[in-house]
Amino acid sequence: MQASQRSIALVAEMIHTATLVHDDVIDDASSRRGKHTVNKIWGEKKAVLAGDLILSAASVALARIGNTAVVSMLAQVIEDLVRGEFLQLGSKENENERFAHYLEKTFKKTASLIANSCKAVSVLGCPDPVVHEIAYQYGKNVGIAFQLIDDVLDFTSCSDQMGKPTSADLKLGIATGPVLFACQQFPEMNAMIMRRFSLPGDVDRARQYVLQSDGVQQTTYLAQQYCHKAVREIRKLRPSTERDALIQLSESVLTRDK
Repeated sequence: MQASQRSIALVAEMIHTATLVHDDVIDDASSRRGKHTVNKIWGEKKAVLAGDLILSAASVALARIGNTAVVSMLAQVIEDLVRGEFLQLGSKENENERFAHYLEKTFKKTASLIANSCKAVSVLGCPDPVVHEIAYQYGKNVGIAFQLIDDVLDFTSCSDQMGKPTSADLKLGIATGPVLFACQQFPEMNAMIMRRFSLPGDVDRARQYVLQSDGVQQTTYLAQQYCHKAVREIRKLRPSTERDALIQLSESVLTRDK
């Protein structure tokens, strides 16, 4: 692996960390992975500045790679992350539009970082645009599957496993995959989704509807389909231990419990 490719991993991790710090401020979260958040320890102002500082360090490291195409890809990630956060603030009345909105938000907030990082690494190591597209599609599908499973775990794991409170998205007024699928069986959830679960008892009722429905199973099945797409993409590359590792990685996304 080239040093520049390793730098992409560092930059991606810094971008991811910065967005988590900023997300915790937006969500007023007090814990993440069982630890106090930056804003809980040092307050919102210092947390925002800390996130900004990490992003600026990522930008410097990215510029030092010296490849304008790669810079453009990772800059796109940052734009997608912000646009995804804006998408999360809204919801659609139409059911079909609502699910498309959810998947677009999932791509921008989670999968774009993985997709563009995979593509950037391939650009630095190989001149073939076909390989670049394979890398991008692999990362995109793994990223969407990862977030779908994360949304499932919000209903199936305990807070000790997750390191954060369960039903966190419902409490923030966010309708994820399990909720949207459950709404197909329990149309009365539509009103709760549109008011962002803001009335007393909404969160508990919505959680019960999800658990009574097949929303968790349908979301898990959808994640499996995205993982299968990722595997199909990466199998287009010649056999290697690295390719096998990427296949195993995509499969592990489906079996994680935190």
